[in-house]
Amino acid sequence: MCNRAERGETLRTLSLFRARRGARFNEGPLEVHPAQPGTVIRIEGGELVLDQMIWGFPHFPNGKIGKRGKPLKPTPVNNARFDKLDRFWKRWSADPAHRCLIPTARYAEAVGDPGKMTETWLSLPEQPIFAWAGLWSVSDEWGAVYTGVMTDNAPELRDIHDRSPVILDPSDWNTWLHAPLADLYRFDRPYPAAAMKVEATNAPWYRPKEKPPKERTLL
Repeated sequence: MCNRAERGETLRTLSLFRARRGARFNEGPLEVHPAQPGTVIRIEGGELVLDQMIWGFPHFPNGKIGKRGKPLKPTPVNNARFDKLDRFWKRWSADPAHRCLIPTARYAEAVGDPGKMTETWLSLPEQPIFAWAGLWSVSDEWGAVYTGVMTDNAPELRDIHDRSPVILDPSDWNTWLHAPLADLYRFDRPYPAAAMKVEATNAPWYRPKEKPPKERTLL
């Protein structure tokens, strides 16, 4: 599952997707984390717009009220399993208006033993900014939110993680944003490992003063 990504630089993203800035767009950091602002491309009034949203649908695994009667804080569900698009995620996936493209320069996975995990970054040399298939909605808790759709990873990359983002080639962007849900299942496949660049680093996954997030990352 993906819990760390770098969005595409704004001007290059607007040019690549032929999009305009949406009303919710504000410039933010390039590196994106769950429950923090990221960017998506969505349809508005027949146009593509670049909007800023919170990465992760709010989820209350134990209900909204705690044992002491106080409201609980939601956790971000920042990844959505492709095989659950017709079940848990159907209210959004079946409606093209709630699909989006997540402009991504690269994404990271935690690799290594617990307590010693390091960042490994993955990108597409032929697509400096690529489109990750996503869903979006408006929540009571965080306003506009989005989640990235995940599929099985390529066999050659399963030592990094068994799942990876659903990466869409430019010729498929329009299909993801407009087609019926039944037509999207051809995207439930690994992206070719030969097209990916893998950068293993010694950078610790959990940075100084950064505690492991309490998050529900994949539904």
